[in-house]
Amino acid sequence: MRTLLIAACIALTSLSTSLADERPNIVLIMVDDMGFSDLGCYGSEIRTPNLDQLAAGGLRFTQFYNCAKCETTRATLLSGQYHPSVGIGKLSNCMTIAEGMKLGGYTTLMSGKWHQSSTPIDRGFDRYFGHLSGACNFFKGDNTFRLDNEPFKVPAAGFYTTDADTERIKALNGSKGSGVFDVKDASPEWH
Repeated sequence: MRTLLIAACIALTSLSTSLADERPNIVLIMVDDMGFSDLGCYGSEIRTPNLDQLAAGGLRFTQFYNCAKCETTRATLLSGQYHPSVGIGKLSNCMTIAEGMKLGGYTTLMSGKWHQSSTPIDRGFDRYFGHLSGACNFFKGDNTFRLDNEPFKVPAAGFYTTDADTERIKALNGSKGSGVFDVKDASPEWH
């Protein structure tokens, strides 16, 4: 009986490992201040070939509604609940999507603006680069920039927030392989 139990444990472990290797990588992009039809894949006259290519090979939301402000929309997207039920930026009484993905064995990464209470690391993200504030100067940053939970000193010259977010998330991801959940929060304009 003991041999059968050990064999069953080995078989289940092997099965879960092989299933884990087949999980898709997930990239979720939230863009502040962008209209639904500003992307080519939703019918825009604006050319967005890289985003269109991602959309062609992935899942596009068609029933997600913004909540008029970046903080409330972000709380809704991260929690899966309408923002008043999670305390707008507090994310209380909920599990974030990152916490859920982490339970499923995903490596969770985030870059960009947070604008919630606590930090992304406190709410399920393994790695984070970006700013905790609601807005900053794209060329100068601010004192809320973090690499994981540690303060990040923004360089005095040659810094641009969007480029820094993109480069850091690539570095954070490295070559993790399958099972990566990555949230990119982008703002095409300052607000």
